[in-house]
Amino acid sequence: MSEEHEISMQMSQERKSSKLKPQAEKWEEDLPEKYDLQQPTAPRLIRVNEINDIWMEIPRHENITWLGTWVISIGSLIFISLNYFFLSLPDFFSEMTSDNKIEVLLLNFSFISLSLFFSRMALFVPRGTPVRLNRKRQKVYVYEHQRSIWPWMRWPTVIKVFDWTDIHGEMLMYSGRYDYGHRLSCAVCKRGTYEVIDRFLLSYTAGDNRMIRGLWNHCCLYMQYKPVPETPLLTRKPLSWTPVNTIRWPEDLDKESKTAPE
Repeated sequence: MSEEHEISMQMSQERKSSKLKPQAEKWEEDLPEKYDLQQPTAPRLIRVNEINDIWMEIPRHENITWLGTWVISIGSLIFISLNYFFLSLPDFFSEMTSDNKIEVLLLNFSFISLSLFFSRMALFVPRGTPVRLNRKRQKVYVYEHQRSIWPWMRWPTVIKVFDWTDIHGEMLMYSGRYDYGHRLSCAVCKRGTYEVIDRFLLSYTAGDNRMIRGLWNHCCLYMQYKPVPETPLLTRKPLSWTPVNTIRWPEDLDKESKTAPE
């Protein structure tokens, strides 16, 4: 490693704030620039769906216990069914006071909403939303599912397309009880500036920050046509079964993201 690179790394570690503006929440460190060939960590994918000479697809698995969504969904449905049974009994509802009736109706609405929320989570929320890097086009295609805490609203899917040259890597640090570790965030900046106009995650929480550095280095080298390992660190998919196909690319973007320009 050159002396200049060591000095650059030391300055990055000593920097108390990001060079990217606005700074990301949970920011810990700006990662090396894309064309820095002396990145200190060896390139390595965490997970990968496909990698070839044109494009690479990286899945992003959230730290969610999907079994819990099934348990809560089924449990709330059982509660609603039992509640409906008792409400249908003769004179059970009619003997209540007005205040009690309102409370019961609000309680039922809350549990129906809870059941709908977790049912949608279990059945329809995409697992491992992917990011595709097309090195022939020097484009990045981000599959974003925009879910809400409100189950009665539409949860749309949006495909964002960015130029690779406008993307900068940054490491985030989460310290929650159930979500402790580092994430790889990609900041999309105005061309030639550090003014951030959008952000997306390339990896959810990983316990070892070397995994984050290795993934970033791998993507940088891949987009420069440099040799990179194709076997990821993790080959087993998380337990996130769903009975329906939850990843649906629009036909035009699916074709574009997997082909070279004519």
